[in-house]
Amino acid sequence: MLMTKDDIFGKVSEVLEEALGCDDDEITPEASLTADLGAESIDFLDIVFRLEKAFGTADQPFKIDQGELFPENVMDNADWVQDGKFTDAGMDMLRERMPHVDFSAFDADREVVKVGDLITVQSLVDFVAIKLEGDAG
Repeated sequence: MLMTKDDIFGKVSEVLEEALGCDDDEITPEASLTADLGAESIDFLDIVFRLEKAFGTADQPFKIDQGELFPENVMDNADWVQDGKFTDAGMDMLRERMPHVDFSAFDADREVVKVGDLITVQSLVDFVAIKLEGDAG
């Protein structure tokens, strides 16, 4: 069964309410998981686990591989990060690995410390939609 973006948004909202203890009125498409909803790195593990449960079924598991939702160890690569900012190569890598994220605002300053703000409720919805489409295809 194909889910609409509204269906996906509803389930993602429930996951975030449970994982982060936030109210549903705080969960808007543009809300950043870290800046607006207070998610910390440990919360992302819980969110991934809850997303897998929410969107998976016994005959159609929904698996999010480590580093798939958010690339890991990018700060260690000098080709991608220099002087606390993402390089052009780093931005290309982020766009390739995170097709669910809108980088338009981030591209202006590219500060590494703000990379966590890129994961918004909408980017999570888009991520799930892309994965569900891929699994169904």
